[in-house]
Amino acid sequence: MRIVGGKYRGRVLAEVNFDGIRPTSDMARESLFNILQFKVIDAEVLDLFCGTGAIGIEALSRGAKRVVFNDADKKSLQILKNNLLKLKVDEPYSIKNLDAINFLDRTDEKFDIVYIDPPYKSDLKREAVQKAERVIKDNGLIILEDEKEFDGQIDRLKITDRRKYGRVKLTFFQKEEN
Repeated sequence: MRIVGGKYRGRVLAEVNFDGIRPTSDMARESLFNILQFKVIDAEVLDLFCGTGAIGIEALSRGAKRVVFNDADKKSLQILKNNLLKLKVDEPYSIKNLDAINFLDRTDEKFDIVYIDPPYKSDLKREAVQKAERVIKDNGLIILEDEKEFDGQIDRLKITDRRKYGRVKLTFFQKEEN
């Protein structure tokens, strides 16, 4: 697993050697950031179920102003910290160790991009997207990664795009205009 673009391009991330973590593939990350291109520059990004931190580190590598990494799993956060040290990441970031829903309920921060990648077998997808609506800025973007295509609608959010990269399905949401 490597960073695919920007300042840290080509740098290799730490190996993942335990169950329960499923990093987003290089191909899916590269495609995602090709879509985001200029939206990530100077953006404040929340990597909600951060795991290894690959999404957030990729965002920093490509010019994000700041990233908040959050994960409830301490093993995942240790891998994230190792990756940040290994790459000598010096851009602003913070690390939170909270249940994702708890984080979304508690934070007063607002983000330009919220990336939600819960465990595929969890039932947190819909609730996390609903609660993320509260923390995105106007014109902000929520991106859900899952192995199944998201079905249904979320109040106050509209689906603006859907993409498929092998097993990965990405759904993009924005606030609906009033």
